[in-house]
Amino acid sequence: MKFDRNQLRLYAVTDRVPGIGVSLYDQVEAALRGGVTCVQLREKHMTDSEFMEEAVRLRELCHSFGVPLIINDNVNVALEAGADGVHVGRDDMPAAEIRRLAGSDFIIGATCKTVEQAKTAQAEGADYMGVGAVFPSPTKKNAIRVTKDELRRICGAVEIPAVAIGGVSLENMAQLRGLGMAGFAVVSAIFATDDAEKAAGRLRSEADEILGLAADDIPAEGKR
Repeated sequence: MKFDRNQLRLYAVTDRVPGIGVSLYDQVEAALRGGVTCVQLREKHMTDSEFMEEAVRLRELCHSFGVPLIINDNVNVALEAGADGVHVGRDDMPAAEIRRLAGSDFIIGATCKTVEQAKTAQAEGADYMGVGAVFPSPTKKNAIRVTKDELRRICGAVEIPAVAIGGVSLENMAQLRGLGMAGFAVVSAIFATDDAEKAAGRLRSEADEILGLAADDIPAEGKR
């Protein structure tokens, strides 16, 4: 699936939360119905074979909504499962190497916390950046914070778009208005709720308003 910056407007990062009472697949499907524009499968405690099986199922689900599936960290799983891309941290495989392996249409996201890292990611061929943590994160309690001024500088330093991540919720998204990001990555604000569709719908409406985007801005393959 060809990358478009509007796919970042509401970027859902999966997180299995005990006690929710529904499967991850069902949560992702509900989030897609609510309006998420990209899904990242993040699984830290699965074998590669289990990860692969989940990735294939979610790829088919996401594609039925015209939404790309991104795999966290694991380039091999992303390629073998036919996912649309991969998101890597600073200690993972460099974007330039991934680009050589995966080709020009594969979506590559890179975590960036400084202007220097953003420039490197762009030079290596990344398609977008994940910048954060912009707020205290319940899923990564030791995550290094990125201030609003730093987020603005990072977004302004490169041409590739950024998605703000880390503790983003319906209550605090508006604090990032006008800082230059293309969208918001959310984890607990969707996957720690008992109604992922409703949560995603509210987040999507807020994201569209903050970013000044309309429904007609979304790529044709992402409409239903």
